[in-house]
Amino acid sequence: MFKIHNFSAGPCILPPEVLKEASEAVKSWGNNGLSLIEMSHRSKPFVAVMEEARAITKELLGLPERFEILYLQGGASLGFLTTAYNLIPEGGSAAYTDTGTWAANAIKEARHLGDIEVVGSSKDSGYNAIPHTPSVDSKHSYFHYTTNNTIFGTQYKHIPTEAGVPLVADMSSDIMSKKFDSTPFKLIYAGAQKNMGPAGTVMYAIDKEALGKTGRNIPSYLDLGVHLSKDSMFNTPPVFSIFTTLLTLRWLKNLGGIDAIEARNKAKAELIYGEIDRNELFTGYAETNSRSTMNATFQLVDDNHKEKFNAAWAEAGVSGINGHRSIGGYRASMYNALPLESVKVLADVMKEFERTI
Repeated sequence: MFKIHNFSAGPCILPPEVLKEASEAVKSWGNNGLSLIEMSHRSKPFVAVMEEARAITKELLGLPERFEILYLQGGASLGFLTTAYNLIPEGGSAAYTDTGTWAANAIKEARHLGDIEVVGSSKDSGYNAIPHTPSVDSKHSYFHYTTNNTIFGTQYKHIPTEAGVPLVADMSSDIMSKKFDSTPFKLIYAGAQKNMGPAGTVMYAIDKEALGKTGRNIPSYLDLGVHLSKDSMFNTPPVFSIFTTLLTLRWLKNLGGIDAIEARNKAKAELIYGEIDRNELFTGYAETNSRSTMNATFQLVDDNHKEKFNAAWAEAGVSGINGHRSIGGYRASMYNALPLESVKVLADVMKEFERTI
């Protein structure tokens, strides 16, 4: 079969062995005599899946005892509101930074629950950089930021502890891609569909000591304390998504964990950005010191070459590099399971395109 090099921004590329095992489980799972997706989520085999997924997530991220893991539905988009419900007290406030579409959506949802101060924004520059993080007023319950911005190809290169208050982060598009210190955080959440598995579930890593302090009457499904009390089984979970996420986490652990994948991701990013900067036919979108390791955004210097370049990468089996409609150009999403080989193919296409123009 012709090799496809999948640079899709999400749902993400998954390891071939994960896809194989997951597809087999849909037909018949283990010695259970049933498909994974027709078994009760209360059955012992799936309860074990949920327990392992939560445990291995905590292990890979190196989270301390105060954190608990949940796998729920609703994606990070529901997480925007869930975060505010659980962490902003009645009459309280929080600080946010606006670094792109999803960060702006998080601000919009949080404003339903409290006074939200936007303490930094790169909107005026087309979200092409990560803004400076100022010291935040201590009245705020937390500082919320989006660690990686898929559309614009920007990423925080350090944890913004200079904010001076507890941190909350939407890590949907770079979770499990690099090491970080969890000490300053109250809550981390991430849709699984970028680096961890298929679409359909969202991971919450919550400091359990931070819950139950808002004085709010929180709707049950938005109350993370309710979900913790039910071991992430308050309602029927998305069993296939969680199972496949577990397979991906096992794959990552067997590779050598976060240390190993971080080195791979760094090599992929260096290769593609090196070609973008070397090749006079292309220019990067994000400022150099804000460039994402996960999503390289770039443009043709001359759009008259677009049709020919598009034909070249398509012929080479490259898929999913069209930029988001809001900024155009190109976006190479290099999530954990994308091999270095695929990045080499794209870089070679760019080299050959330069030679033939």
